[in-house]
Amino acid sequence: MKNAISQMARILVLIVFVLSLTATAHAAVPGITGPTFNLTAQDGYLNQPDGEAIYSWGYGCSVAPTGFAPAALASVSVCPTMQVPGPTLIVHENDRVTINLVNQLPTAAGNTSILFPGFQVTASGGVVGLLTQEAAPGQTVTYTFTASQPGTHSYYSGTQGDLQIEMGLYGAVVVLPATVPANCTSGYHSAIVAAKAHWGEPDFRLSQAAYDHPGSCYDREYLFQWAEMDSRIHKQAQAQVAAKVGCTAGTTGCSLNVQTEPYHPAYFIINGRSMPDLMDPNYASEYPHQPYNADPHTHPGDLLLIRTIGQGRWQHPFHEHANHVRILARDANLELSSSTTPVSYSTPGGTAVSGPGLAGLLMFNTDTTPGESFDGIFYYTGRGLNWDPYGHHPVSSSNDPLATLSCTPDANGYNTTATTAVNFFEWCQDHNKPVEVNPFGDVGAGGPITLPDPDVFTNGQWYGGTPYLGPDASLRAQMPTCVGSPNGTPNPTTPSGGAGTPPVNTANCTTLNPANTQLNPANERGWAFMWHSHNEREITTNNVFPGGMLMMLLVDSREFVIDETL
Repeated sequence: MKNAISQMARILVLIVFVLSLTATAHAAVPGITGPTFNLTAQDGYLNQPDGEAIYSWGYGCSVAPTGFAPAALASVSVCPTMQVPGPTLIVHENDRVTINLVNQLPTAAGNTSILFPGFQVTASGGVVGLLTQEAAPGQTVTYTFTASQPGTHSYYSGTQGDLQIEMGLYGAVVVLPATVPANCTSGYHSAIVAAKAHWGEPDFRLSQAAYDHPGSCYDREYLFQWAEMDSRIHKQAQAQVAAKVGCTAGTTGCSLNVQTEPYHPAYFIINGRSMPDLMDPNYASEYPHQPYNADPHTHPGDLLLIRTIGQGRWQHPFHEHANHVRILARDANLELSSSTTPVSYSTPGGTAVSGPGLAGLLMFNTDTTPGESFDGIFYYTGRGLNWDPYGHHPVSSSNDPLATLSCTPDANGYNTTATTAVNFFEWCQDHNKPVEVNPFGDVGAGGPITLPDPDVFTNGQWYGGTPYLGPDASLRAQMPTCVGSPNGTPNPTTPSGGAGTPPVNTANCTTLNPANTQLNPANERGWAFMWHSHNEREITTNNVFPGGMLMMLLVDSREFVIDETL
């Protein structure tokens, strides 16, 4: 495991970057369900962080879809008539899928179509095109195929791809496995489900496994579609469309002649948005044609399934801080060992099962290649920090029972038996270890790190103020002379009945939460890790940082309920 947060300075810098958006952070893999989909191709505008509205084309719903997924998001889900990326199409293995596409692009844009790589597609209607049947302006074409392979797939225009894909005609197909391996509903994973249930956390998964394989179980999931935009191309297309309004399809002069080279993108987007817009909620009203966000959120121990598609022209080296990503599959093909000997597969804290071995790489940077998808597993546990991230203190006088919680290691060293505990999945070897070598009086002495004076190290109104997990962790870790919260804020009562209200006594008490700063949401004291492109230009918007392909992974202890319907 990559010990990305062993350097305390890096942790504190990342904590600083937890914005007010944290309170509504959510992503999941929202989409529409089939197996029949009625889509349209239309034009619209994509809102960007620099205030620009970029003219674009996108797929959308021509009529109301059959349904939405995940079920927990159905109450807030919408499917506009134009969106970028297009609606995520969610089906099950062996479904017979039908897509009816009507071309409602401006007449001068000409024909359009959809390709579904990896599937044997039958097309009808429309006119014959170079790669598939195409829909002329106002026409409809129908595509059918059997969803023969679970995993994450792309779809995109098969007509004048250098222009139409650039303009936004692309999307994702998620095929869920027909059967779920038995280990996905027992042992380790059933404990995760029990922990969520205790805290009242909804389940936003589309399935319990990405594939028919015991190594593909997961506990939450996110879909990232990477692309870039050259605004010159979009502006040129917009100008030519406006100049040819009212022309007759197929006649001389009723077509676009947009130069797609040289290519100089200025906008770098994930799921149609750039940082910081991609941290706003799904279906936020300020992005009527960009409904999907990109903001992963997790608890220690959760297996996080990353679904990724390269929808643009460039390869994007994406770095997931806090751990490597184990690649499960590329283009929905599992990366299996060539050996025929069964091997044991286990998750952190899980029970080993036998099955064909997975041979995917552990990647420091995941390579997002144009036209390719991959599925990978990421998790964070805090293992190896050499200090207790939950702020436990064996002789605490904070009157908070959570300060002295026990940690009983399982066979893998994690606290997995107490599914209702805040420190479920704590790495027990570091239990009760203080963080500071020479504390100011806020935590016990002897740890590996010397923190800056909190009254000097202030970072604006969204300074998290603590290297610990959980809203009360600073209080839990305080030395006996330091009791209560310096700003008079009592501890919240937890569902387990633990925290209570400690006495307020600021005498001889220095805290990691300076009283002159506004702490981001009262129950939110997690860690934020940058997930970003390692191409420096791609984390800008029109060359202004921060922007582009940059998001924040948020890690919270169990008492923070990750509700992706907010």
